[in-house]
Amino acid sequence: MKNVHKLTEGAVLLAAFAVLLLMSLYLPIIGTIVTFGLPVPFMLFAAKNKRGDTAIFFVAAILISFIVGTITAIPLTLIFGLTGIVIGELIKLKKERTVMLLGGSLAFLAMFLLVFAGMNLLLNVNFVEELKVVLEQSMDMTKNMLSTLDNNEAEQIFKQLEATMTALETLLPSLLVLTSAIYVFIIQLIGVPIVRRFGIEVKKWRSFADISFPKSILWYFLITMVAQLFMKPEEGSFTMMAIVNLLFVFQLIMVIQGLSFIFFYSRLKNWPKVVPIAILVFTFLLPIFLYIVRILGIIDIGFDLRKRLDNRDA
Repeated sequence: MKNVHKLTEGAVLLAAFAVLLLMSLYLPIIGTIVTFGLPVPFMLFAAKNKRGDTAIFFVAAILISFIVGTITAIPLTLIFGLTGIVIGELIKLKKERTVMLLGGSLAFLAMFLLVFAGMNLLLNVNFVEELKVVLEQSMDMTKNMLSTLDNNEAEQIFKQLEATMTALETLLPSLLVLTSAIYVFIIQLIGVPIVRRFGIEVKKWRSFADISFPKSILWYFLITMVAQLFMKPEEGSFTMMAIVNLLFVFQLIMVIQGLSFIFFYSRLKNWPKVVPIAILVFTFLLPIFLYIVRILGIIDIGFDLRKRLDNRDA
């Protein structure tokens, strides 16, 4: 009876996945939104069953995706299926939501890169080169449009656009990591309430005010800054790309640390909830706030501000 129930449950979830896959493939606007629901059947199955059964379910989903959407649907199944399985396994292990976000993001990013490498190898499709071609075409079109303006003004705008495009190319690895985290965060927002409706216990998010990174992160940040200052790598080199991306990630971590401290201090002083939320919004709207919050995050990690405040108020 138990095996029959498991087979029935697996068949229903595979059918649900097939419907979601069809919608994501053939409905232009709605399909993009539905894509975030693709991992949910995998999350449900992995959270309730053994890993061996989950592996069989994953293989069956790949076969169904090939039948439903031909070979073009398999990359979606690989990326979103494995992401859902990792999140489901972490739910089964009673891990925190932050751990699910980290594990799911790593799974999403790893499968995306593997699919990217596979398509490049098998189909000779290089998305990076294609993206560069599109960007170059956009730059040419913009240059033609700017030709109607004053020469000095047009040249300044064009230089700014070139600098932006170069920065986007350099920061592509970091942007991929950030995109993976955002995707998995949205997947959790959609999937976790559904998983709970099926009677599966899922731990809540740790309070944002309690998020704190280890002090070693600060040392890595400082080492990267020193490396950029003294090594002076050539523009476009691998070393330059690595340093720029590391700095981007560490700066983002410091901003998160700073915002977390603001929420912590707000809770400590019983401020209205609207105050830290307003600061959060202004941080990403006004650059001056971003710098202040980043410095605050560095100070919080370096001098253990939270412990000092807790001890003073004790």
